[in-house]
Amino acid sequence: MPYLVEILLPVTHTRDSRANLDQLRGELTERFGGATLHVESPAEGTWDDDGEVECDRIVIAEVMTDDLDRTWWAAYRKELEARFCQEEIVVRATEIERL
Repeated sequence: MPYLVEILLPVTHTRDSRANLDQLRGELTERFGGATLHVESPAEGTWDDDGEVECDRIVIAEVMTDDLDRTWWAAYRKELEARFCQEEIVVRATEIERL
Protein backbone atom coordinates (compact mmCIF):
# COMPACT_ATOMS: atom_id res chain seq x y z
CA MET A 1 0.00 0.00 0.00
CA PRO A 2 2.04 2.92 -1.22
CA TYR A 3 0.05 5.87 0.23
CA LEU A 4 -1.01 7.02 3.67
CA VAL A 5 -3.77 9.60 3.40
CA GLU A 6 -4.41 11.80 6.42
CA ILE A 7 -7.41 14.06 6.98
CA LEU A 8 -7.09 16.78 9.63
CA LEU A 9 -10.55 17.37 11.05
CA PRO A 10 -11.62 20.09 13.48
CA VAL A 11 -13.61 18.78 16.42
CA THR A 12 -16.01 20.17 18.93
CA HIS A 13 -17.65 18.28 21.75
CA THR A 14 -21.11 18.06 20.23
CA ARG A 15 -23.26 15.18 19.07
CA ASP A 16 -23.06 16.49 15.51
CA SER A 17 -19.27 16.42 15.59
CA ARG A 18 -19.22 12.82 16.87
CA ALA A 19 -21.85 11.78 14.33
CA ASN A 20 -19.79 13.36 11.53
CA LEU A 21 -16.67 11.47 12.68
CA ASP A 22 -18.60 8.19 12.87
CA GLN A 23 -20.00 8.78 9.37
CA LEU A 24 -16.52 9.54 8.04
CA ARG A 25 -15.09 6.37 9.63
CA GLY A 26 -17.84 4.30 8.01
CA GLU A 27 -17.33 5.90 4.59
CA LEU A 28 -13.56 5.40 4.66
CA THR A 29 -13.86 1.83 5.92
CA GLU A 30 -16.34 0.97 3.19
CA ARG A 31 -14.21 2.50 0.43
CA PHE A 32 -10.71 1.53 1.61
CA GLY A 33 -11.34 -1.51 3.82
CA GLY A 34 -10.32 0.23 7.04
CA ALA A 35 -9.61 3.54 8.71
CA THR A 36 -7.92 4.85 11.85
CA LEU A 37 -9.18 7.91 13.71
CA HIS A 38 -6.99 9.37 16.45
CA VAL A 39 -9.81 10.67 18.69
CA GLU A 40 -8.76 10.16 22.31
CA SER A 41 -6.34 13.08 22.55
CA PRO A 42 -7.18 15.65 19.91
CA ALA A 43 -4.17 17.58 18.70
CA GLU A 44 -4.13 21.34 18.91
CA GLY A 45 -3.17 23.37 15.87
CA THR A 46 -2.52 27.08 15.52
CA TRP A 47 -2.01 29.30 12.49
CA ASP A 48 -1.68 32.96 11.62
CA ASP A 49 -4.74 34.42 9.93
CA ASP A 50 -3.81 37.95 8.83
CA GLY A 51 -2.05 38.72 12.11
CA GLU A 52 -4.55 36.95 14.35
CA VAL A 53 -3.64 33.56 15.81
CA GLU A 54 -6.36 30.95 15.33
CA CYS A 55 -6.59 27.64 17.22
CA ASP A 56 -8.26 24.33 16.42
CA ARG A 57 -8.53 20.99 18.11
CA ILE A 58 -8.18 18.29 15.48
CA VAL A 59 -8.67 14.59 15.00
CA ILE A 60 -6.56 12.85 12.38
CA ALA A 61 -8.18 10.21 10.18
CA GLU A 62 -5.88 7.87 8.26
CA VAL A 63 -6.29 5.34 5.48
CA MET A 64 -3.79 3.36 3.43
CA THR A 65 -4.41 2.89 -0.26
CA ASP A 66 -2.61 1.44 -3.27
CA ASP A 67 -3.92 4.11 -5.62
CA LEU A 68 -4.27 7.85 -5.06
CA ASP A 69 -7.42 9.01 -6.84
CA ARG A 70 -6.80 12.75 -6.64
CA THR A 71 -10.16 13.64 -8.22
CA TRP A 72 -12.08 11.57 -5.66
CA TRP A 73 -10.08 13.01 -2.75
CA ALA A 74 -10.63 16.59 -3.94
CA ALA A 75 -14.39 16.03 -4.15
CA TYR A 76 -14.46 14.27 -0.76
CA ARG A 77 -12.50 17.15 0.83
CA LYS A 78 -15.12 19.60 -0.46
CA GLU A 79 -17.88 17.40 0.97
CA LEU A 80 -16.13 17.29 4.36
CA GLU A 81 -15.63 21.07 4.36
CA ALA A 82 -19.39 21.50 3.99
CA ARG A 83 -20.20 18.80 6.55
CA PHE A 84 -17.81 20.20 9.17
CA CYS A 85 -18.59 23.86 8.28
CA GLN A 86 -14.94 24.67 7.46
CA GLU A 87 -13.33 26.96 4.89
CA GLU A 88 -10.61 24.37 4.35
CA ILE A 89 -9.86 20.86 5.56
CA VAL A 90 -6.35 19.56 5.02
CA VAL A 91 -6.09 16.21 3.24
CA ARG A 92 -2.54 15.07 2.65
CA ALA A 93 -0.94 11.97 1.19
CA THR A 94 2.47 10.51 1.86
CA GLU A 95 4.10 7.76 -0.13
CA ILE A 96 5.00 4.95 2.27
CA GLU A 97 6.88 1.70 2.35
CA ARG A 98 5.44 -1.17 4.37
CA LEU A 99 8.09 -2.89 6.47
